[in-house]
Amino acid sequence: MTTHELRLATTKPLATQAERGHNRWHPDIAPALRIRPGDEVVLDTLDAADAQLRPGDGLDALGAVRLSRVHPLTGPIAVDGARPGDVLVVELLECVPAGIGYTVQIPGFGFLREQFPEPFLVRWQLDGNRAVSDDLPGVTLSAEPFLGTFGVAPSHDLLDRILVREQAVLDAGGMALPPDPTDALPGTGDVPARGLRTMPPRENAGNVDIRQTGIGTTLLLPVHADDALFSAGDGHFTQGEGETCGTAVEMAGTWRLRFDLRPGEAERTGQRRLRFSRETPGPRPAEAGPFHATTGISVDADGVNRAEDVTVATRDALREMLDHLVVERGFTRQQAYALCSVAVQLRISALPDVPNVSVTALLPLDVLDRP
Repeated sequence: MTTHELRLATTKPLATQAERGHNRWHPDIAPALRIRPGDEVVLDTLDAADAQLRPGDGLDALGAVRLSRVHPLTGPIAVDGARPGDVLVVELLECVPAGIGYTVQIPGFGFLREQFPEPFLVRWQLDGNRAVSDDLPGVTLSAEPFLGTFGVAPSHDLLDRILVREQAVLDAGGMALPPDPTDALPGTGDVPARGLRTMPPRENAGNVDIRQTGIGTTLLLPVHADDALFSAGDGHFTQGEGETCGTAVEMAGTWRLRFDLRPGEAERTGQRRLRFSRETPGPRPAEAGPFHATTGISVDADGVNRAEDVTVATRDALREMLDHLVVERGFTRQQAYALCSVAVQLRISALPDVPNVSVTALLPLDVLDRP
């Protein structure tokens, strides 16, 4: 096992250190680091706004934030031997948060965007264990750090399918962010014109904003492109279920991750979406004990984007859980359906990331007698 470092200056924009990161999803982005299965990586991540907000900034600074720079991602990290159909395993081992964070409300963004037309800013002081703010007095939040955005590169075929379906959302009058060369990193080749914006969750994971994917959790990502090409960013000190205003306690940070590979597992089990698991107790009583979770997005079984449709995302997460219980746990499909009804916890993990909401189906493993 080798430990690698992929470090950034977390107070400087990604464009000043672009060889270590990117802000679009595309399979042609060159890796910033190459590792082997079993290796660990210590990496820095910028905040979601790419260091555009500084300590002491007021509401006037929000008007100058360029959303085309969201989200700066550290990577890609190439994993030797990873091939489409494999599962990339990423263990989140440690996080050191930055000393400051923020929560913003931006007009036109967020789940209740029609009801909140004015900007708002909460500036947080982070001491490693808690967050407090004079902008939200009387509130103390405990540290529950996780990466809001992480994932692997899409294949060229998946990229094409996503571009078509998200354009269909726009054509139907829905909200989506099409490719935009403004501030795209890298700014060369096919990436500016066709690189996917990082806002929504997709098959490659992306901006999932799932609070339960914190330290002690193992991420299971189906691989779409050779070498997997994993990237991460958008660190959250903590977040409520749903991230309804569009931002969590956003922060920069330093993370330690361990990587492994399960050859052919996605193809064998039919895994199509991010899954994740925990073997140790989580930080909140509701998540005590081990669990296994599947995720869903607003794309139906026919591959059609149903923009901001929680029902479609919930069906998607349940479909993944049913497949897991049948293929990997040995239940019949009807047994699995019954188990979902009596034990699986359905959670709306993120609502504002158009066009896809993120839903999680979480199975507490202490209900199972079998391993």
